[in-house]
Amino acid sequence: MIRLIPRPTVIQAAGNKPKKILEYIGRVNTNTDSLSIARMKSPQGWEEPAQTPEFDEYTLVLEGTLVITTREQEILVKKGEAVIVGRGESVRYSTPLAGGAEYIAVCLPAFSPDLVNREEI
Repeated sequence: MIRLIPRPTVIQAAGNKPKKILEYIGRVNTNTDSLSIARMKSPQGWEEPAQTPEFDEYTLVLEGTLVITTREQEILVKKGEAVIVGRGESVRYSTPLAGGAEYIAVCLPAFSPDLVNREEI
């Protein structure tokens, strides 16, 4: 079966500032629970609570810099770079640098608020 996805669905994001999430494939836009693909645009100064997701997340940065903070390290993922965060890893995403970041996130299985396990602020 071939299925054209004509447009994404805008998903509400967690965090201290408005972040644009456009889900192309996933639980909301295509009723797909095996994986999700979303385009994200985070403003400078955006950050979200730490999380310990029950999915693997593959991220490709298209513009700017995405900062990933774990218990052991902080990783700056710049334009043209990618990162893999395995399920069960405690992680916090942010875009503190000028210009924020635009990136593609692929989650396997698909992103779900029930599977992200965000920490309380």
